[in-house]
Amino acid sequence: MRIAIHAFDDITMFHLAVPQMVFDEVARQGIADWATAVFAERAGRVRTREGLVIGGVRGLSAVDDADVVVLPSWRDDGGPSSAPLRRALVRAHERGALIVGLCLGAIPLADAGLLAGRRAVTHWRAFDMLGGRHPDVELDATVLYIDHGDVLTSAGTASGLDACLHIVRARLGADAANRVARSLVIAPHREGGQAQFIERPLPADSADPIAPVLQWALQHLDEPLPIDRLARRARQSRRTFVRAFGVATGTTPAAWIRAQRLDAARRMLETTDGSIDEVAARCGFGSAITMRQAFAAAFGTTPSAYRRRFDARTTEAVVAEDLPRR
Repeated sequence: MRIAIHAFDDITMFHLAVPQMVFDEVARQGIADWATAVFAERAGRVRTREGLVIGGVRGLSAVDDADVVVLPSWRDDGGPSSAPLRRALVRAHERGALIVGLCLGAIPLADAGLLAGRRAVTHWRAFDMLGGRHPDVELDATVLYIDHGDVLTSAGTASGLDACLHIVRARLGADAANRVARSLVIAPHREGGQAQFIERPLPADSADPIAPVLQWALQHLDEPLPIDRLARRARQSRRTFVRAFGVATGTTPAAWIRAQRLDAARRMLETTDGSIDEVAARCGFGSAITMRQAFAAAFGTTPSAYRRRFDARTTEAVVAEDLPRR
């Protein structure tokens, strides 16, 4: 997969390094043949905010054959993007490339019209500016990233790591994302109140009365978990519990439970040889049919197809075969 990463004069080294570190690690680990290239509006060199000069930067033509185009940041003044950059992003999007705006990188995506009528996130300091310039973009301050499948945006600075690891997971599976995360010594997923599918999101505040309920629910996914049962566990009324649950997790109890069951099912499919019926039962779907329907709605595939693509044991065996013999 070819990944083009945008640079400009005064970009910080951290912002530019985030997608390079995550995506290049995929190749370094031998997981997949991913390659990154840095581009700017003009080929040549860019000077980072720290004063280092980076050479070998490609021009906008790098976007034309990229599978993923990443704008890791943008100018602090939020100035509008140029017409050539906007046209390049639109062309890439039209031919099916994933367009990613990390941190302030959401600004040029909005300028190109790729976020019109959609939810998006950017650095919290830029919410008022971006919302004022593009009122047709629904900004969400409660999430670290939002993935529409064709366009992805992330919140400020370090959340770009979360978003890039999410792309690795979406394309190559949880085991690949975990291997990259371990190598970079970062968490595969950060906990928090996020509306999108995140692995095991729990409130950061251990004193939150919802936290022990979530911990308990994760240990009982194979059982019926209606709202009333969860509310009783929290010793709250149904109405109070639903309100507190939304504050703690950013979603509804039913949506959270469904996401955790899907996450547990994906882990079992990636790491065990249990039958589809067994996975469905242990993850609380009740039947294989129900799990297949949930998979189709969430991931656009079947459990069997997902296992064939992301079986961690097969990946490890292939990598082991590729290692040089001593």
